[in-house]
Amino acid sequence: MEAFTPDHVQKILDGFGLGLSVRHFTETTFTSEDAARAIGCEVGRIAKSMCLMVDGRPVLVVASGDQRLSDAKLARYFGVGRKKVKIASAEQCLEIFGYLPGGVSPVGHRTEGITILLDESLGRWPEIHAAAGTSNDNFTLTFEQLKAITGGTVIDCVRDEVVAG
Repeated sequence: MEAFTPDHVQKILDGFGLGLSVRHFTETTFTSEDAARAIGCEVGRIAKSMCLMVDGRPVLVVASGDQRLSDAKLARYFGVGRKKVKIASAEQCLEIFGYLPGGVSPVGHRTEGITILLDESLGRWPEIHAAAGTSNDNFTLTFEQLKAITGGTVIDCVRDEVVAG
């Protein structure tokens, strides 16, 4: 099964008419720290997409790169035990979401109807940067644009301490 490409992400973005453009980097943007270095911004401005399986259902969480997910908050949100909140395998990322880890876009997924959660911590930045299909491609947008293009639900789903970055 082939991963979706940055061209696929660009087509999806074009459909929203917001003028969002995929940008390719020669440096890797695989981790939030890598992306911040390549883009030249604070780690917190990286909108990291994390593919989860919650009680067997796919969930995409988009959070600030300087934050860590709280499995306890996510478990409470879904009404399940913490052990039911798991990171998706690379195979699940490709099969369900359409991308390999490090390049998961918040839009244009292979499976329809994936629950998308946006951590409120991203809202503190005027611009954020999200993956666009590979670990070398990103696009820049506002939190309001992210909410509009994903239809995601804004919640608090990160640990209460801030991770240095």
